[in-house]
Amino acid sequence: MEENEHYRGNSNAIVDETEQHDVMNNVLFLELKHLCVQLLDLLQNSKKNHFFLSQLLHLLQRSSPPSLQPFLDYTLFPLLLLFDASVNCRSSMESKSKDNSLVFIPLETEQKVSDSVGEGVVLCLEEVLKKCHLGSVDQMAVILRKLTNGAMLSPLEASEEFREGVIRCFRAVLLNLCPCSNDSCPCKQIADRPVLPSENELQLPVPNVSKYNSVSKECSLAFLQSEPASAAVGHWLSLMLKAADNEATRGHRGSSRIRVEALITLRMLVAKVGIADALAFYLPGVVSQLGKVLHASRTMISGAAGSTKALDQAIRALAEYLVIVLEDGVSASICGVPADDISASFSSKQKPLASFLEDLRHLPVKNIMPDDARDSTESVEEGSIMSGEDSILVNADTKVGPLHINRTVDWLAKTTAHVNKLLSATFPHLSVHPNKKVRQGILTSVQALLCKCSYALKESRLMLLECLLVLVCDDSEDVSSDAQAFFRLLVSSKGKLQIEHDISELFSRLLEKLPQVVLGNEESVALSHAQKLLAITYFAGPRFVADHLLLSPVTAARFLDVFASCLSQNSVFAGSLNKLAATRTTSPGFMHSISEIQAITSAENSRFLVYQRSRDLHKHVKNEYELPSMPPWFVNVGSQKLYQTLSGILRLVSLYMFTDSRSEGSYSGLIDIPLGHLHKLIVELRRKELHKESWQSWYAKTISGHLVRQASTAVCILNEMIFGLSDQAITSLNEMFRSGLQHETNDVNGDDIGKFCGQGAALLEDCVQKIYQNSGARTRLIDYIGNVLHEYVSTEVWDLPLELSSPQQSGEDGDISFHAFNDNAVLHQVIIEGIGVFNICLGKEFSSCGFLHSSLYMLLENIICSNFQVRRAADSVLHVISNTQNCPTVGHLVLENSDYVIDSVCRQLRHLDVNPHVPNVLATMLSYVGVADKIFPLLEEPMRAISMELEILGRHRHPILTLPFLKAVAEIAKASKHEACELPNEAELNKKDVNLRMLTAETRTEKNFGHSRSNANNALDKENMDSGNCKTEADMIEEWKSVIFKFNDSKRYRRIVGSIAGSCLVAATPLVASADSASCLKSLDVIEV
Repeated sequence: MEENEHYRGNSNAIVDETEQHDVMNNVLFLELKHLCVQLLDLLQNSKKNHFFLSQLLHLLQRSSPPSLQPFLDYTLFPLLLLFDASVNCRSSMESKSKDNSLVFIPLETEQKVSDSVGEGVVLCLEEVLKKCHLGSVDQMAVILRKLTNGAMLSPLEASEEFREGVIRCFRAVLLNLCPCSNDSCPCKQIADRPVLPSENELQLPVPNVSKYNSVSKECSLAFLQSEPASAAVGHWLSLMLKAADNEATRGHRGSSRIRVEALITLRMLVAKVGIADALAFYLPGVVSQLGKVLHASRTMISGAAGSTKALDQAIRALAEYLVIVLEDGVSASICGVPADDISASFSSKQKPLASFLEDLRHLPVKNIMPDDARDSTESVEEGSIMSGEDSILVNADTKVGPLHINRTVDWLAKTTAHVNKLLSATFPHLSVHPNKKVRQGILTSVQALLCKCSYALKESRLMLLECLLVLVCDDSEDVSSDAQAFFRLLVSSKGKLQIEHDISELFSRLLEKLPQVVLGNEESVALSHAQKLLAITYFAGPRFVADHLLLSPVTAARFLDVFASCLSQNSVFAGSLNKLAATRTTSPGFMHSISEIQAITSAENSRFLVYQRSRDLHKHVKNEYELPSMPPWFVNVGSQKLYQTLSGILRLVSLYMFTDSRSEGSYSGLIDIPLGHLHKLIVELRRKELHKESWQSWYAKTISGHLVRQASTAVCILNEMIFGLSDQAITSLNEMFRSGLQHETNDVNGDDIGKFCGQGAALLEDCVQKIYQNSGARTRLIDYIGNVLHEYVSTEVWDLPLELSSPQQSGEDGDISFHAFNDNAVLHQVIIEGIGVFNICLGKEFSSCGFLHSSLYMLLENIICSNFQVRRAADSVLHVISNTQNCPTVGHLVLENSDYVIDSVCRQLRHLDVNPHVPNVLATMLSYVGVADKIFPLLEEPMRAISMELEILGRHRHPILTLPFLKAVAEIAKASKHEACELPNEAELNKKDVNLRMLTAETRTEKNFGHSRSNANNALDKENMDSGNCKTEADMIEEWKSVIFKFNDSKRYRRIVGSIAGSCLVAATPLVASADSASCLKSLDVIEV
């Protein structure tokens, strides 16, 4: 009973729903009937009020497709009649077919349909076609014929809204053409939608296959693909292209909306036809017309011709057409090559039946094309498309064969040659288009062509890959992320053997042309070229780089020679005079050390303020002077961004070569190539010293200046290569290409990635682990840096003059060119920056390995260098080292290494002939770093050596060291004065401290004695008291011992202060009456200058 009641309840519900549906249909029919009658009345009387059109449109919009489908014919009939009337009264001529000839006569219509009525009818017709499926192919043909007449109206004959509505109606018809239910129908082979859709296009909803479409005897999509519909398809292709071209030729009067709608409809038509046989005949004409749109983007930036939306649609339409006609599987069957050998790894697998039908379509045709048809085909290959009604009204006696072309190997070669020419002329320019949507369209097209047409367009593969690399480095994250993900997937795919060859060839081509574009006049071109090379290096991976550079030592040397040409000092001549003048320094500059000393002096009572201000100063130095910085001569060539790109390539190559397991010994050879240029300069300088040759004669040689500039470039390259092994370099590279990691697809199996693989940040993280977790790799890195640093601190390099010598030697050096001094200063600057780079790379190990000790003297000496750029570089590097070694200031850095520094100074003071720079190091350390008072007890022995050198014999042996020694004496004297002034205050404080201690001790003794007498009878308390008295006495003894030790230290310190002050007086007093007393007084800071 319950089941019966439940069944009856469901049946009643179904009946109620059916009745309700019938009622709604009846209501809808009544409303449509009333409005359709008014449409017919309006057709008879055009002056009748047409306000009901808006009601009809609203009714159609709120009606659901299932409810509107039964009344399709009833609604279409008056709308099409009124549409025909609108078209006929606007057409200036009528085409009549009589005796199979075309005759055009003017139209004479008494009743004219107004624009508002025509536009309203088009909107209603679009809504009906959007929601209802056409019942048969004949009905579709009738509607398309009527829409064709409307689409042929010129801008002078119809309004913009009417012409746009006609195109939208045609697109609605196409959108509602769905595949049939027959699995063997050719409609199953097409994608049914444009294969490259963008985000905000094709707003129409996805149609649903209804019963009205499934019961149709003939498939509409199959009809579009058939030979009888070929002429109509060609005609509509022509109409859409013509509509887009007409708006472009009208300039600012043209409608960009019609242009965009025409191109979108063109894409929809191509997708619905979807097979190569039906579209190949029209390929030359479509490609040439779309090529005009792409070419116009170079010159037109406004109006309909400059519409970026239309340009995006044209790019996608071109790619979709080529993908259908020149798809790899189709091209393989034409050339007789197995499809598996050239199939794209990203293409979807076709069904066996579809593959079988594809093979049948490519079987040779028995009948031979007539001569007239062959002539017609040849004319189309030249770039023409059938236009007007010629494609529909075809006379049987004209002997025009089927609009089909035999796709042979020759046809494929000629077609692809024209396509390659078009793509090469347009795609590189569009890859850097300022509009992001256009670049996204180019990216989507490049992806489709590389995946689907890599065999047919093999001549364009390198160009397409080059465009892809440009988009990989795009400024927009939306573009670059997709491009990076696709390129990573492309290079790691299995079965794309030609991609490896293409990328290798592209890498060689980009590397070969790099110096030419960098030294050219177009910085944007150079930057784009360098970014492409950087991207291909990043994603290719270490094995790819090693395979190209480890073929022979010649290939590695050739690679470094390319970058030496780009970064050489000869590149200064590539820039303009305006750029050269703008880079000249007009101010004496600013030294961070002075600011640091002032900050510490003003906050010496607060250690927190010292650390806070030092941290702020370190941050300011890092922002202002980033290591490694752009070499000073490169500013005449390009911007900081160009240099960062070039240096990124060097850093990547260095990282890949160092971490590749096959190139452990080869990395040393790679480092030795630029290091050899610096060593060659050192050898020449040693030969100069051996022959006691003057600087004037040495610079008179042609090779001397070239050696210095070559060494500067080599040092710059070495700095970048070593910096590439640091955390900062790897982080910056990951940030540059980080966006592509978020869009990476899951279709690639990690186990299948072979030698030609690049995995972005994950790969770089593996490289970092090899460097920092592998003790052997870390040891090799330290050895490499030690070898390079050994050449960097060679005394011969630092003996190069930076300015004219003293007046006594002006005759010797007077003829040296200013450019030579500038070259020497630049070499010193990049070497100093290299020391900072080594510190960044090694961190704490830079000090533990002894590299800090071997370079600290030189850095301190160059703080007072005569050249500001060298002085600034040394100052900044000292701050970077202090920050890396966790020292708040440079003074703390020197103070932590004071024992080693002073010991080394004393040791080298005994051999001034070999180490003439030691006085400068000492003077610099004491003056600029401001630590003289902190290490005062250690200065007794250096001061004794200075006193000996300032005696008559010492000054005679080393006359040029007198002034540096006097500068050191002046700083030591200042420290002595400071300490001497502090001694009375310290003595007074010590006296008060001793008196307080004595008073405390006496008070404590009396208190303990009285307490012991009151507790004499208590043995236990006595023992405790005795124990407490013993502890107190021990503490008092220790306290007095510390006081005695403090007095002894103070006594020793006073003796040192007195000894040093006396040595300063003894050493400096005779020099006041010397021959050069003015210089001596200036050095001693006795007078103000």
